[in-house]
Amino acid sequence: MIGRLAKYVLALFFVFASVFPLAWMVIAGFKAKTEVVATPFQFFPEMWQWDNYERMLADEAFLRSLAVTFAGALMFAALSLVVNALGAYVFARLDFAFKRVLWVIVVGTMFVPGIAIMLTSFIVVTQLGMLDSMAVLVIPGAASGLQVFFLRQYYLGIPVALEEAAQLDGAGPWRIFRHIFVPLSRGAFVVVGATSFLAFWNAYVWPVLTITDPDLFQVQQYLATFRSERTSELALLMAGSTLAALPVIALFLIFQRQIIAGIRITGLK
Repeated sequence: MIGRLAKYVLALFFVFASVFPLAWMVIAGFKAKTEVVATPFQFFPEMWQWDNYERMLADEAFLRSLAVTFAGALMFAALSLVVNALGAYVFARLDFAFKRVLWVIVVGTMFVPGIAIMLTSFIVVTQLGMLDSMAVLVIPGAASGLQVFFLRQYYLGIPVALEEAAQLDGAGPWRIFRHIFVPLSRGAFVVVGATSFLAFWNAYVWPVLTITDPDLFQVQQYLATFRSERTSELALLMAGSTLAALPVIALFLIFQRQIIAGIRITGLK
């Protein structure tokens, strides 16, 4: 009885710790700009104001950054799925020279912090003339050692008998991948696509380094202007942050069943 009660208390604590910052951000968007950092702390505003949300929804630069980020996130998620799924299939099912060596290299990239290669990556995209383009945001990070590893573990659990039956019918590796592995990987693909979408949506450092054209500003890049140029408009920043979080929250609510199932199934392989 005591153990069960402790579990419930611990679960409620984690729920509160997770929901409280989000709830405060949403409600802070209804406050006057002086109330956000007022002391003593006050969770609810004295007078609810819709002006902050209305101003953000009327801000063409903000709406453009949302649209550009959303389009880029979709392209990035799609490219990540194609590149990493093909790489995972190659390492899971095909035999070729130096396969083990190359696999060690791929797995090794998982332990290299992104910030450690930020400068060299910037030099490469600069020499390729990719700055201030959607390509510089979508292409460099599409290949992921972690996602290749994730999908490879899933593919290793697919029965080899399915491939052998397809080979008897004359199917080659590409046809086997398209007609067997892709249909059976829907749950894993949702996990990879959702994490790629989220990573692109929340990216800040890389867009700041590579994008100077205001028409290509990412949503996090645009919201950062409040912290540098409009520091007194914190309530407006909270409203913008809430609106920027809505697509990600909607994504999880729509695909939550597939995401949870994909993680659970892959974890059992």
